Amino acid sequence: MKVLVSDSLSSEGVEILKQHFTVDVSTGLSEDELVEKIKDFDALVVRSGTQVTQRVIEAADKLKIIGRAGVGVDNIDVDAATRKGIIVSNAPAGNMISAAEHTISMMMAMSRNIPQANASLKAREWKRSKFMGVEVKGKTLGVVGLGRIGSEVAKRAAGLEMNLLGYDPFISEKRAAELGVRLCTVNEIAEEADYITVHTPLTKETRNILDEKQFALMKDGVKIINCARGGIINEEALAKAVESGKVGGAALDVFVSEPPFDNPLLDFDNVIVTPHLGASTEEAQVNVAVDIANEIVSVLGDGPAKNAINIPSVRPEAMAVLAPYLRLAEIMGKIAGQLMDRSYEKVEIGYNGEISGKDTRPLTVSALKGLLEMALGSGVNYVNAPALAKARKIAVVESKSETAEEYASTITIRLTRADETKMISGTVVGDEPKIVALDGDRVDIFPAGRMIFAKHINRPNVIGPCCMALGANNINISGMQVGRVEVGGTTMMALNVDSDVPEAILEELRQVPGILDAKLVVL
Repeated sequence: MKVLVSDSLSSEGVEILKQHFTVDVSTGLSEDELVEKIKDFDALVVRSGTQVTQRVIEAADKLKIIGRAGVGVDNIDVDAATRKGIIVSNAPAGNMISAAEHTISMMMAMSRNIPQANASLKAREWKRSKFMGVEVKGKTLGVVGLGRIGSEVAKRAAGLEMNLLGYDPFISEKRAAELGVRLCTVNEIAEEADYITVHTPLTKETRNILDEKQFALMKDGVKIINCARGGIINEEALAKAVESGKVGGAALDVFVSEPPFDNPLLDFDNVIVTPHLGASTEEAQVNVAVDIANEIVSVLGDGPAKNAINIPSVRPEAMAVLAPYLRLAEIMGKIAGQLMDRSYEKVEIGYNGEISGKDTRPLTVSALKGLLEMALGSGVNYVNAPALAKARKIAVVESKSETAEEYASTITIRLTRADETKMISGTVVGDEPKIVALDGDRVDIFPAGRMIFAKHINRPNVIGPCCMALGANNINISGMQVGRVEVGGTTMMALNVDSDVPEAILEELRQVPGILDAKLVVL
């Protein structure tokens, strides 16, 4: 078998590949050159330089796996690879420590004005009073996102004797306590923290999670750190806050557009910047190279893909039976995760009817992937979802019963926290997923695209005003499904819409008399 390495890769990873395969290291290929070359290869290894486009993938007649030596897969057309049955894997853990250490380094450098003092002294100036710093001991650090890297940052900050606040909708109180973190909302962190660092993936929910509203809540002189992804913090709002003095300093390793040469944030003396160096350590580059090389050895040797982004580990003979239920479970997880947009301690997954006699482990994994992907982004896959749930101290409980009421098979997901429960049940009709119950209300919902789920009282003059409000905001309704319940009872309405629905419009719907809640779900 042949492996093409199209970006610079640490020699340790290349040597592992050479022990098993014929390896061709050809960097700097254009799209045309890669299209011509890829036809003969069984695996492709890239970093962030190579653009693995749909055209490249369509030309890959033998390709079985694309390995990304790093975390982000923005440069790979994952959908095109999936359609062709090509596994896309990454190396999510290899740069964890490097990114955490860089965050702490940036915080300390900002606190003690180290870059500015260094530049001043090299200019033959001796201005000690100009660079008066502050200690971090006793200060409050807000960590937005307590995944792998955020947790490592919290551990190190605890060693610096900082007080820790944290936001992560998918981490349990128990796990937070182990880290010494008090869980808060983003707005509470904005109000209380002296330093704020972000460590979430860039998703619809996390884009601009620190925006003008949050900056207005912050203490005067707060310090901001972003070593995660450009776009998590609204850069325009940050620049205004720095200019006004609300933000006393910022330390940025990532930007919406890179290189950020036209970014006004580079013009402020109290903003220190680095050129996306979070993973740029010798150890991290070796780690991701070794991790992805071992992944390719496993996959090409008919072993498991431990960090597959796109394909579940299901035996081919079982796929024919499980395929529609895998899709159902993942969709149900996505819906439940968005309807319950807070942390929860337990996930109960029940299988009823014929499906209870099958190997339901892949279904549970699919449900967890759907749940966690809403908070953690594309780094969640069919292999690591259970481990991520375990790391967050989320109990996962399966149950089976041969008894089913109306349908041959149903799946039920129940999310539980101390003061709230969210339940969703679904089945498969003609290979299409169908939601049949939400929080005890019987419904008939075929989920797709963007949907508004509105809990409401079944009475006249409720649905109409909602539709009129959406129409007034130029949002087209392409479908409507309403739960079955007696007049005066509560039920769920699902509206399929053709465009995004801002939070302000959802709040407008919530103000309609008879509407108890309204949330947007994106599948």
